Amino acid sequence: MKIILISIGTRGDMEPFLAIGEILKERGHKVICVFPEQFRNLAEESELEFTSLGTKFIDMLDSKYGKAAMGGTCSGLKKIIAHIKLASKLTPVNKELIRKQYEIIESLEPDRILYNGKAVYPIIWGIKNKERNILVCPMPYMHYVKGHAHIAFNYDFGQFLNKLTFSLVNFAMIITIKISLKWLKLSGKFSFGQIKTELLSNKAIYTVSPTLFPKPAYWSKNLKVVGYHERNKTTNWKPQKALLDFLEKHNKILFITFGSMLNPEPEEKTKTILKVLEHNKISAIINTAAGGLVRPELYDKDLIYFTKQIPYDWIFPKVYGVIHHGGSGTTHLAHKYGCASMIIPHIVDQFVCDTITFKLGTGPKGIKISKIHVENLEPKILAMLNDMNYKHKSELISHQMIKEDFKKELYLSIIQ
Repeated sequence: MKIILISIGTRGDMEPFLAIGEILKERGHKVICVFPEQFRNLAEESELEFTSLGTKFIDMLDSKYGKAAMGGTCSGLKKIIAHIKLASKLTPVNKELIRKQYEIIESLEPDRILYNGKAVYPIIWGIKNKERNILVCPMPYMHYVKGHAHIAFNYDFGQFLNKLTFSLVNFAMIITIKISLKWLKLSGKFSFGQIKTELLSNKAIYTVSPTLFPKPAYWSKNLKVVGYHERNKTTNWKPQKALLDFLEKHNKILFITFGSMLNPEPEEKTKTILKVLEHNKISAIINTAAGGLVRPELYDKDLIYFTKQIPYDWIFPKVYGVIHHGGSGTTHLAHKYGCASMIIPHIVDQFVCDTITFKLGTGPKGIKISKIHVENLEPKILAMLNDMNYKHKSELISHQMIKEDFKKELYLSIIQ
């Protein structure tokens, strides 16, 4: 089969598709990754074909308004203004994205399309290509679950209002699709009812661990939970001697990362974290990654090790706990390798991972990125390190997750 994997978002949004792509390629299928240009290298690392969606979407997220919307210290009116400014600047970007999706999909004529929630044209394509497009959900609560609102709301409003949030999100998606059809000059080809039926009946696979999110018994057969899958990221990576020496020297290390998340004040965020670490003599590895944290000129080099890039599946088994942004992949790996966790969420879905982690008892309730300061961060970090229950519960979950093997279920859910 010729299978397109189309994902729009930050690096974390690409990872589930890369893992799926490697599984499909092993089975002999032709796999084409359709990502923003900035992630071409990821597809090439996995030896998968690549077609570009351009650079403008990620460039916009990296802008002043993008950083403010995703992780700024501003709040209230300023935050709303940042979102409005970002939305206005995203309109031409979205027009280009939908046009590229249309051109790529129609020219490649795939047998299957796997796509994430930010990709729109695969839904339109699915109306005329029944049961050949599949929504990939790396986070829970994109379909109704009792006791939960849609992931975009992250709250329990009660059964009636919870259900209403899913209807509201579907309605917003239908409007988005209608606008996209107008941009593509395809208005009138698909009705409101056709689009709604496609959204409600389309196949969706949740690439999450059932240990963290069991499939509700009342879900329809088009919705499946197929486990968390990760690609091998250590193929072309070797640790530096300084890192190995640091690991040898310290025995209760924290790993701190914001992954692909950005914010307008990375120096201040890093300074706040370093104050807590250095005051309490806590050894830590800080991963600057996309730039949400930065390496300062002055810091305690005996206590803190900075790195730009490091495979999580290599480092997590070697550390005590992880402080992170709450991405789905990082949350899964922290539990898979038995780490105590604390989440500093930046955007909507990451607050869900914070809630899941807290309810599982594997870490204290996190603090949103715009609210962290020494006074509220210090007791949380000390609790994560000193309360052995967090580590113990994560290790129990680790024993369950390591046993999981859903490769076959994932594969069959795609090709059947």
